[in-house]
Amino acid sequence: MSTYNSLDQACANVIRTLTLDAVQTANSGHPGMPLGMADVAYVLYAKFMRFNPRNPRWFNRDRLIVSAGHGSMLPYAILHLTGYPEMTLDELKRFRQLGSLTPGHPENHLTPGIEVTTGPLGSGTANSVGMAIAEAWLAARYNRDGFNIVDHYTYAIVSDGDLMEGISHEAASLAGHLGLGKLVWFYDDNGITIDGPTALAYSDDVPKRFAAYGWHTITIDAHNMAEVEAAIHEAHAITDKPTLIICKSIIGKGMPHRQGTREAHSDAPGWDEVRAAKIAYGADPDKTFYIPDDVLRAWRAIGERAAAAEVAWQEKFEAYRRAHPDCAQELMDAIEGRLPSGWADDLPTFDPSSKPMATRAASGAVIDVLAARLPNLLGGSADLTPSNNTMPKGAASLQRGDFSGRYIRYGVREHAMAGIMNGMALHGGIIPYGGTFLCFSDFMRPAIRLAALSHAHSIFVFTHDSIGLGEDGPTHQPVEHLASLRAMPNLLTLRPADANEVVEAWKVAIEWKEGPVALLLSRQALPILPKREGFARGAYVIHDVDDPHVLLVASGSEVSLALDAARALADQGIRARVISFPSWELFDRQSQEYRQAILPFDLPKVVIEAGVSQGWERYTGPLVRFVALDNRFGASAPYKDLYKYFGFTVERVVQEALSLLA
Repeated sequence: MSTYNSLDQACANVIRTLTLDAVQTANSGHPGMPLGMADVAYVLYAKFMRFNPRNPRWFNRDRLIVSAGHGSMLPYAILHLTGYPEMTLDELKRFRQLGSLTPGHPENHLTPGIEVTTGPLGSGTANSVGMAIAEAWLAARYNRDGFNIVDHYTYAIVSDGDLMEGISHEAASLAGHLGLGKLVWFYDDNGITIDGPTALAYSDDVPKRFAAYGWHTITIDAHNMAEVEAAIHEAHAITDKPTLIICKSIIGKGMPHRQGTREAHSDAPGWDEVRAAKIAYGADPDKTFYIPDDVLRAWRAIGERAAAAEVAWQEKFEAYRRAHPDCAQELMDAIEGRLPSGWADDLPTFDPSSKPMATRAASGAVIDVLAARLPNLLGGSADLTPSNNTMPKGAASLQRGDFSGRYIRYGVREHAMAGIMNGMALHGGIIPYGGTFLCFSDFMRPAIRLAALSHAHSIFVFTHDSIGLGEDGPTHQPVEHLASLRAMPNLLTLRPADANEVVEAWKVAIEWKEGPVALLLSRQALPILPKREGFARGAYVIHDVDDPHVLLVASGSEVSLALDAARALADQGIRARVISFPSWELFDRQSQEYRQAILPFDLPKVVIEAGVSQGWERYTGPLVRFVALDNRFGASAPYKDLYKYFGFTVERVVQEALSLLA
């Protein structure tokens, strides 16, 4: 065990002084957590963390997730001190300013060295579980005797607020069930929240709760570096359980008038308090953003020492490549996001003469093929596997002690599932997908939003996408959900009309690299339509006529209804063009000429969709009627009865078209 001296304390204290200077300069921020957890963070980096400041994306690095993202100055200070080139002192001085690499909460796509975007409390807990699962799964798949190529720890700093949020309970429960022995959480147990003492609202026996989840727990003095080091060693020795290190800390440690109080949590403390705290740390009170030379040398030496781990890993990987060339190539392709040659060649084509098929069933058939061709595709469901059709044929489930399977049983934990998927996607080497009902996207929405912010390539499979699910009734029938997903920036939403569009949807989803994808699939069987080109452009003509009188525009299960209505209109001498519109986001990326050709502004339109019509006006122009579900929920009945009751019929579409033309 190491003996810690005054230089070690100065190295921890410089995190505190940089935090105070940045927060006070910005006149905004959260100094409490960085000041309270600086000693823990210093020991972790000085003695354990493997990373490379010159290559922040080195694959086998240890991951640190600051789930308590309001304490963002903690990771920013460490990134600068350990020598990440982009994190200059000027960036610390621009804390929380427009265009800086130091936003108020960490953003992984913006700041090199930040693993995930955090801030909404609890989210980082699930992300860390996802990263630990990714490490264990990739290790089970690619490691060989003598070659532990995938071999790292996932650490997270979590707060009282993180552990109050429901997602942390879901994530911790699954982590304990799976026995994720390389997952370590540092719980900043300072007894203070924004409102005041945690006792106002929180009296959990945290060690017992986590022991019940199947975790190993350790309680330490967060300001005793020797205890911190001993706890991390103990956590590493526990290989079949995740570990919670309960760090008894003082929030805002060193601020003479604020430490240990709610005032330490957030807001600038004032320059007088900053000066007084620096005196308490033994730092020069008259210097801002000052790092003593010996302290900077010590921190930079930590960065250099950590970087040497990548050199050793690269040497081991070259030996691994010689011994196991196929495995090495497959792993590198997965890490770098390269898809195998011909990965989509065997995807099915569905015959229009075949009997109708639910798009969720077509998706299951596609997944069977994808799983055989994409070795890094890892699926799961929130306890709805038979309904979501998400489990590949013959796949085994991940389980404690055996991570060789291809499927995760998330249990009824939708929010955690989405956060865990984001962690796996941002870990790298895995394309995660997970299923539930579309209505339950409400449970997942915070994690879907963070996937979009983080540019995480998570594929959310939402089945039972409308009132067409039938008898389960309005509690399970999505009405506003499609519109709400479309409203989210950087989320690609796809609602295929039939089995053949499902194939195209999965192609787009797999190749999409910009962020998350939502696939919306039907429970009810839908006619298989003649295959047409154009799905990847977001909207296309699926049935055309010369000089159309009216456009029938639909997505998903309502496209076949639009086609039937077009035929009925033709019997009355009305020429109707039908547009399949599976994705607003893809359509918006097309040229103005293409968009105008598909949806001429001046042509009358009838929009048919089993959900709210909100948002469609951006595409329709003034001459429009809607066959939609505005201002009402569904009902419990067989789906055919529901479609008739709510007006999703050929007769209603024809009526709206004729009324509009009149």
